[in-house]
Amino acid sequence: MTVSHNAFQARVRNIINDATLSPKQKNQFLALEAEASLDYVPVSTPLKKAMEQGILCDMFEGHAPFKPRYVLPDYAKFLNQGSKYLELQPAQDLDDALNHLTILYHHVPSVTNIPVYLGQLDDVLLPFIGSLSEQEIYQKLKRFWVMLDRTLPDAFMHVNIGPSDNVICRTILTIDAELKQIAPNLTFMYDPSVSPDDLLRQATTNICHCSKPHIANYPMHAAAYGDKQFGIVSCYNSLPLAGGSNTLVRMNLKQVALQAHDSDHFIDHLLPQYSRLMTELMDARASYLHEQSNFFQGFLAAEGLINEKRFAPMFGIYGMAEAVDILLEQAGIDKRYGYDQQANTLAHDISRKLAALVEALPVKYGLNSKALLHAQGGISLDKGVTPGVRIPYGHEPDPVSYIQATAAHHQYYTSGISDILTIDETVKANPEAMFNLCKGALSMGYREFTANVSSNDLMRVTGYMVKLSDIAKFEQQGSRTNTTFLGAEAANNTEILQRRPRVVSLETTPRFEQ
Repeated sequence: MTVSHNAFQARVRNIINDATLSPKQKNQFLALEAEASLDYVPVSTPLKKAMEQGILCDMFEGHAPFKPRYVLPDYAKFLNQGSKYLELQPAQDLDDALNHLTILYHHVPSVTNIPVYLGQLDDVLLPFIGSLSEQEIYQKLKRFWVMLDRTLPDAFMHVNIGPSDNVICRTILTIDAELKQIAPNLTFMYDPSVSPDDLLRQATTNICHCSKPHIANYPMHAAAYGDKQFGIVSCYNSLPLAGGSNTLVRMNLKQVALQAHDSDHFIDHLLPQYSRLMTELMDARASYLHEQSNFFQGFLAAEGLINEKRFAPMFGIYGMAEAVDILLEQAGIDKRYGYDQQANTLAHDISRKLAALVEALPVKYGLNSKALLHAQGGISLDKGVTPGVRIPYGHEPDPVSYIQATAAHHQYYTSGISDILTIDETVKANPEAMFNLCKGALSMGYREFTANVSSNDLMRVTGYMVKLSDIAKFEQQGSRTNTTFLGAEAANNTEILQRRPRVVSLETTPRFEQ
């Protein structure tokens, strides 16, 4: 028996005997161990070295990808046509629609084995409400919301609503504020030409009480994908509807900067070098999925709920803050990312260069042969490096200054970027401040507005939700929720609990106009 086999058996035994894991959670971890025991998809020696050095990362998706990272089925089509594979007739009423969706969700894979996209639910469900009263709709949707959290307990699971004002949208916002569940995650699509202010106020008031929903800049996303041709999934990832992401790989900009002689060397030489290796990694992983795994021979594709050509790899980056500070320190410039214009301008130049590289480097299996640039929100194992293009935890300036420093990045990150603002609990007495802060951020070009409120039990980690009370008891009791262990790990390894709560008041909002 080899040493590696002994180590594999020990890992399996530890999973089986772990008192904090449920049987279903143990099954998931055991499956990951089995897949990781296979040989890795073939890659070049330079790419292997970059991965070993921690410059590039495959997000632990497995050695032989057999399912896409994120899948966005066309749920409206499913309800209208039914499913031969699932032996379901077309839905006739709201009860049918909710039951059909419940069934299909259990057949939609993702990197977490739980569906990360539950649909643009107001658009999907509105055709089936018939003559139901608002109270009847509320009762049915509330049962549905509880069911989702209890049977698919994963905070990467994501619902979209808006931008139109309708009874499903309003009811979901009401229920989400009442229940304060970590799942499902929620995004409200905001379009200033469609969404009334009082609907946005309801959404931003919800943020004050449960840190949900995300507020997405609908016109910005629609400009990239087409009207109603995309969805927000998992944390805050924007992807093509009826498609998704076949893989997500990421580049640690901090580690790249440590190799640079200066900012020109970083931008003109190292970023192109490692972007080419990123493209190789995306192609290697996507090729196995598309050519060998037979995933696209399944019923989701056969029944037209997904289209293989609408999948694309996500080109993720993180550690922008550290990269900029390292490059400026090398140049003897005492400026800091998030606070000084020279530092912020360098960061914007880096994002612009990355977007140009992604546009110039075709991939084998992409959206129109292109990958999608993504400001990756970090993982629980990251130490000493800040997610995406965020300002480091514990060093955040006031919310308006934060938005002004980072807004210029958002235009470049087609498949998602999230800056999590941590707001002092006093905002609960002044929810209009949250409303104005959100409108100001979106008007300045924020692709998505996201905020935590410091006193809430519900908290965003990278984009997924956890309850602080669940983290506190996780080591002794475990958790029925799959993502609690990630939040607990992130609390130990990163500085998410050191986020700096800041006060936002109505008096600060005119600064957006400067």
